[in-house]
Amino acid sequence: MPSFVTSYHSPLGIILLHSDGNALTGLRFVSSADVPVAQAVVPGCSSAPELPVLAQTWQWLDDYFAGKRPCDIPRLNPPGTDFQRRVWQSLFTIFYGQTKTYGQIAEMVGCRSARAVGQAIGRNPIALIIPCHRVVGANSSLGGYAYGIDRKKQLLELEK
Repeated sequence: MPSFVTSYHSPLGIILLHSDGNALTGLRFVSSADVPVAQAVVPGCSSAPELPVLAQTWQWLDDYFAGKRPCDIPRLNPPGTDFQRRVWQSLFTIFYGQTKTYGQIAEMVGCRSARAVGQAIGRNPIALIIPCHRVVGANSSLGGYAYGIDRKKQLLELEK
């Protein structure tokens, strides 16, 4: 299966977008481990990509970072287990500007372990669009975020 990668320059850093040609398979902020990929992708990407799903994702990100509530979610195909996919699907019930706890998500998916849910959320390959940043710990603690707590705070603030 072919793999397509492009980058998006957001106010919170460079984001890499991955697609299988039909659906979005990954969306992640660039980390130090991504530097070789980002250096290869970023210079040639000054405008929206031609692949329709990546162009749709680019538009979704433009709307999101402009403070709008993006409506048209691009086609998604996140690689993961059945349990992970169930957890990720449940995250779409957390509306823009709202949060839910790991425990609430565990109840929704019929899991007794908020920790197992947290591990599944931590493996979310399509950040932002699958809104894992909207999941917080008990007692209003922020919990974790694969791209750093500061970035999670910024995303939640952007949605207020």
